Amino acid sequence: MSKLLRDKYEDVDLTPGQGKGSAALSLFFSSLSLLAALCFWVPALFTTPEFRGFYNPALLKPLLQLAIAIGFGFGLYAMLRHPSPGYGLTGMLLAILAALIGSGHIEAPNIASRNLYVGLDYFVLTLVILALVFIPLERAFAKDPTQNILRKGWITDLKYFMFSHMGVQLISFFTVIPIQVFLHQVTTWSFQLWVAAQPIWLQFIELLLVVDFGTYWIHRAMHEIPALWKIHAIHHSTEQMNWLASSRLHLFEILVNRFAGYLPIFVLGFAPSAVYAYLVFISFHAIFIHANLRFRFPLLRWVLATPEYHHWHHSSEDEAIDKNYAGFLPLYDVLFGTLFMPKHLASRYGTVSDPVPDGIVGQFLYPFKSWLKRQ
Repeated sequence: MSKLLRDKYEDVDLTPGQGKGSAALSLFFSSLSLLAALCFWVPALFTTPEFRGFYNPALLKPLLQLAIAIGFGFGLYAMLRHPSPGYGLTGMLLAILAALIGSGHIEAPNIASRNLYVGLDYFVLTLVILALVFIPLERAFAKDPTQNILRKGWITDLKYFMFSHMGVQLISFFTVIPIQVFLHQVTTWSFQLWVAAQPIWLQFIELLLVVDFGTYWIHRAMHEIPALWKIHAIHHSTEQMNWLASSRLHLFEILVNRFAGYLPIFVLGFAPSAVYAYLVFISFHAIFIHANLRFRFPLLRWVLATPEYHHWHHSSEDEAIDKNYAGFLPLYDVLFGTLFMPKHLASRYGTVSDPVPDGIVGQFLYPFKSWLKRQ
């Protein structure tokens, strides 16, 4: 694999004329084209059942072919201009492979069948949409204008992004989904019917209040209990805030947050439309508050978590340590004395004393190695 894909070469200089930007674009378009081609090849395994009925192959096939052509073209340019031709060659080979296998057809789902699947299409769609939204935003309204698009740690965070969109889906199939089915069968209270009958906007607000109360204390425990901090330190190891940084979460923390967050949703019986609206909001919001953005929101920042608020939570400056635990509502930090919102913006990030390694594998093993050393 090209050394561009290794963590120690992640901070990429995009000075025009060197072919480095073209190499990165070639790998980006070619890799996504390959994943999309797999969706065409084996849709039953690689596509999300709820999405299949909306896909129009007559429209998607030309888009796939265009992405393949872009990936190949940038790869060819990078191979000619970059000091190491392997960068562009890798992108070209991925584009050719995508072209060879991208000849399938996505069919409408069989609603009666809910077989195991990996949502490659969900990963591709969300990555493309979010990149189109946040990369221009971070360039136009950057809190740190000197930070590169391909800043240090971006490959690691992209791996986490991919895992959180696909790998966790597999885990949920065997864990969260069975629990959801069980709770649906054993909890048939009249209270649930009353909750589900409320206006959707009111249920959305209630979801924010209820779930954020629980996640506030889980988040606080992750900071204040040493053994749990070793897990959560992975999330704080990023030294440059960026829209991809929200994905850097240890598997154990993802599972804990999902169980704790989903439990009140299932038990209280919120309507599916309210839950979907809530999940879409928190997914976008988590990315937004980690982004390299300088927005201050003078009034909103006291009502809803903003990039300014959450950047202080990630700050390694002494006065900001263990502050701003709430995911959405600063109200809980106000009530429990953990709010920190000075007039200036945070400027330094990362862990203070924890030697968190680079790379997703080393970070996964880091908490276990730390626990073993204590024995």
